[in-house]
Amino acid sequence: MTAGLLASQGKLNLPLLLIGTAIAAVAGAETGYEIGVRAGPRLFNRPDSRLFKREYVDKAQTYFDRYGGKTIVLARFVPIVRTFANVVAGVGRMDRRRFTLFNLLGGVPWTIGITLLGYGLGQIKGIDKYLLVIIAVIVLVSAAPVAIEFLRARRSRV
Repeated sequence: MTAGLLASQGKLNLPLLLIGTAIAAVAGAETGYEIGVRAGPRLFNRPDSRLFKREYVDKAQTYFDRYGGKTIVLARFVPIVRTFANVVAGVGRMDRRRFTLFNLLGGVPWTIGITLLGYGLGQIKGIDKYLLVIIAVIVLVSAAPVAIEFLRARRSRV
């Protein structure tokens, strides 16, 4: 978003920025997936580990078989989830072609949309004074679905 704002001021080339951010987002997610594929088995095959248990891998694999595509696309819009979803997809052995397809379907529109949002906001005079507030609102709005789901799950356990 900030890069789009800078592009609106003529400090960055918008078309180059859109292409570069889309490539970086997709490549970053692919890297996370690959880390999960390669590091996952080593982490989860240790029998004495308290944190990394084989049953977690099995649950992740079942989850990604069922909801993997939707998760990869929607994770882009949730700050903390987008960091781990790709790695967990790799650990859970989500089909690579399917992962890459949904990575592209989520990553390209997300980066272009966020960058163009910043570009559009940059057209508003004096917007730089409110940039931190705008970013805070975006983070809160994007974290809301996770918080709501957490509260629902918590209520259902009670």
